[in-house]
Amino acid sequence: MTVFEHELAAWGPDSAYFEGTDAPVSLSEAQAYCRRVALGHYENFPVVSWVLPRELRTHFFNVYAFCRWADDLGDEIEGAERSLALLSWWRSQLEACYAGLLQAGQQHGSETVKLHPVFIALTPTIVEFDLPQQAFDDLIQAFEQDQRVQEYETFAQLLEYCQRSANPVGRLVLHLCRSVTEENLAWSDSICTGLQLANFWQDVARDYEIGRIYLPAEDRRQFGYTREQLENREFNSAFQCLLAFEVERARKYLRDGLPLVPRLPGRLQVDIDLFARGGLRILDHVEGVQFNVWKTRPVVSKGEFFGLLMQSLARRWGLLGR
Repeated sequence: MTVFEHELAAWGPDSAYFEGTDAPVSLSEAQAYCRRVALGHYENFPVVSWVLPRELRTHFFNVYAFCRWADDLGDEIEGAERSLALLSWWRSQLEACYAGLLQAGQQHGSETVKLHPVFIALTPTIVEFDLPQQAFDDLIQAFEQDQRVQEYETFAQLLEYCQRSANPVGRLVLHLCRSVTEENLAWSDSICTGLQLANFWQDVARDYEIGRIYLPAEDRRQFGYTREQLENREFNSAFQCLLAFEVERARKYLRDGLPLVPRLPGRLQVDIDLFARGGLRILDHVEGVQFNVWKTRPVVSKGEFFGLLMQSLARRWGLLGR
């Protein structure tokens, strides 16, 4: 049984928690659970760095825990139909959470639905920062799409997927930063799309193993990388040129979003700068292995992360150019 299967057994729709008559967990217990989820899962970069203002850390953990659960319901479940059923349950929990807030605002009650610890923790975060339900639902839609769509014909289709799979996270972060403007949303979308693309090109081999191909078919044809070569995981000059093209395109999205950083308040600039620069560093590593991601999965080491953090701090203090 995988780690997530243990989580699902403890907190999924068929768990004793939901089928029994026990009271929901307390807010403090739910927040502690989200913190464990956030700190216990590997990511390219820490979800919360030590420079993030302390008063925001719990809220970041809560939003991350929602994303982590939704992602795992899409990726860690055997069988598309079961995954879709569980994602539908996760959406029903989201809807119950927002319905409960609406009922509280209207000061009348109805039969309450027991909420997963993630939603118990997330509720005060939603209220304090006015987080839009649509952003959470878009993420669920993206993970549902993963169960139905295994390959993309055009880059435009892939960008449309990124609008649901990545950009909503940045938009939620802007709400947490109290920095929602049209310009900031556009820059945030650019960074998030760039990060998603960087992750795709980092994980070409991993994604193929689970039946997903994010390299658009139109791009593969443009560079002469055939379906047979893809199925054989063949590394050749055509694949090298194809991935070089995709890496440069992802770099542009990340760089185009960097004007967002100085628009954010205080130390929040460091975290967002760190994410964007980290995405650029992953792309540098993809280039550094001569684009042979079939053989090597490029990662950012802890030492490199520390160096990036120091550079982000230096930019924040005006000691290093942007």
